[in-house]
Amino acid sequence: MALVLYSTEACHLCEEAFALYQAVGNTTALRVIDIAFDDVLFSRYGVTIPVLSLQNEDGAVLSELGWPFDSSLLQTWLDTHGID
Repeated sequence: MALVLYSTEACHLCEEAFALYQAVGNTTALRVIDIAFDDVLFSRYGVTIPVLSLQNEDGAVLSELGWPFDSSLLQTWLDTHGID
């Protein structure tokens, strides 16, 4: 499984979401993808970033957590999906 943060440059909310993930102390690698360079991703996430996405090995989305979220909601979402 992969954990992805959809983001873009100079997005203060995206930076805040990344900092929240770091603050909860999880060890699962977080892949940050800039949506600005992909028309499909931009169309899907352009007005909703930051979005955390849990994906299987084939890239299919299993679950997503969209902004706004705080550390408590983030930790609950991570725990629900067995992400540490």
